[in-house]
Amino acid sequence: MLDLPRIIGHRGAAAEAPENTLASIRAAHAAGTRMVEFDVKLTADDEPVLLHDDRLERTTDGRGPVRERSLEEVRALDAGGWFDRRFAGERVPHLDQAIALCLELGLRVNVEIKPCPGREVRTAEVTLERLRAIWPAAAPAPLVSSFEEAALEVARDRQPDWPRGYLCEALAPDWQARLARLGCATLNLGWRRLSRSDVATLRAAGVPLLVYTVNDVDRARRLLAWGVSALFTDTVGSLIRAGLDRPAPRPAQ
Repeated sequence: MLDLPRIIGHRGAAAEAPENTLASIRAAHAAGTRMVEFDVKLTADDEPVLLHDDRLERTTDGRGPVRERSLEEVRALDAGGWFDRRFAGERVPHLDQAIALCLELGLRVNVEIKPCPGREVRTAEVTLERLRAIWPAAAPAPLVSSFEEAALEVARDRQPDWPRGYLCEALAPDWQARLARLGCATLNLGWRRLSRSDVATLRAAGVPLLVYTVNDVDRARRLLAWGVSALFTDTVGSLIRAGLDRPAPRPAQ
């Protein structure tokens, strides 16, 4: 059984600092979480960086597809000023930098492989190669997740002893077959289409259910009462101040 905290910072702490930056990881740690999630995709020169979108416009002052920009070009961009001028000059982190910071802070890590279209296999290969090169043997293994089955196949084959998380918007009818084929340890679902019966089904099967992206305290409390294993949230501080990181109550009947 995975030792996961109930509250996991989404893209660091995306409501409190610019997402997928070192500042956001630090904010999540300061808010009290023991685990963060972030997205990894490749630059034009096959370097893994923390970015969610296929294009640069939303979270940097750059323009165009990420896959057409080198690491040097991406690292020259401002990835913080769009969020708040206090973060102006924050850079897009390389995967190595993000992992080094998480290890320094003692944070568990969920690495989401977030490939640009057509780069599913290559993004997973590079990400796993870098993680294997820098991950300390004594540290708890990262959770490697993706919406892309091709990426999870690479993770399964390249690092079979690391846990994998299968990301879906909703519970598919053949979810058990998919998890079995990919050797996934967790199912990571969106909250919008999740029902109490879905949670009960997964609990009965012994599958840890991680739910994204839950920013409302009342909704978070209800989902945890249903028996959800953990929540991804942008609003790390508010959920932890509400005491939702504490041991789970008995699931509601």
